[in-house]
Amino acid sequence: MRKIKLGKSDLRVSEIALGCMRMSELDTNDAKKVIETAHNEGINFYDHADIYGKGESEVRFKEALKKTSINRNEILLQSKIGIRAGFYDFSKEHIISSVEGSLKRLGTDYLDTLLLHRPDTLVEPEEVAEAFDQLHSSGKVKHFGVSNHSPLQIELLKKYVNQELIANQLQFGVMHTGMVDAGINVNTKDGNAIDHDRAVLDYSRLNDMTIQPWSPVHGEKGVFLNNPDYKKVNDKLSEVGEKYGLDNEAMSISWILRHPAQMQVILGTMTPERIKNYSKATNIRMTRKEWYDIYSAAGNSIP
Repeated sequence: MRKIKLGKSDLRVSEIALGCMRMSELDTNDAKKVIETAHNEGINFYDHADIYGKGESEVRFKEALKKTSINRNEILLQSKIGIRAGFYDFSKEHIISSVEGSLKRLGTDYLDTLLLHRPDTLVEPEEVAEAFDQLHSSGKVKHFGVSNHSPLQIELLKKYVNQELIANQLQFGVMHTGMVDAGINVNTKDGNAIDHDRAVLDYSRLNDMTIQPWSPVHGEKGVFLNNPDYKKVNDKLSEVGEKYGLDNEAMSISWILRHPAQMQVILGTMTPERIKNYSKATNIRMTRKEWYDIYSAAGNSIP
């Protein structure tokens, strides 16, 4: 699998990462198969959060990894913190305690990357900076980033934080294209011209922050792949995929990876066969016209 540079760091990460949100639903042996399958496909990056399975997803990952022959230094671990029951919390105390909890549950001495999960409007960036400095100097966190943050929210953090913010995890996919809609519809009266994301795509490219798309195969009515409610886009994905010998599942991921922003897709499936299939997406590069044809089939207009 192709590797890309994660932001301004020295990390070389697989274009597809395994999102472990639903790993708590598996027993240890099934989780072991998922990890081994991902590893065999060239996936070296595993995404967690302290709230996934109320912490049990990280525990299951630790238990399953022990049953494999994979060494800790062969993989990169990322976790996210800041979401609590009914509110968000970027206080220094919570950041430190959350990381300590994730390290214990994952059975590791350090995280390769730590993301702030969702914006805390009560954030005191000075506290975030103190927490990051403590975690970085102790070696417990190597790199830092954010998730679901806008450019100005990132700029506020950067005013105080000493470390580079190397990634922003954002929802993006064939049926969730707000990140590109506003740019395509600049200077029109089309509804898609409204910039809900505050040019986060262009901001990320200008600042060398890697976008990590989450829920890449979801639309408003759930998973859109092979869903009759999304017939037109599935037909187009299949049509283009026939040229490359890939089905519409793999093509939906390839569509994301075709963007020159060099994104890293967070794949959420816990099915080994689907991991293998989705991983084929890194083998092809569709044409510009094919990319726009799929974008149009998803219900978007081209001005």
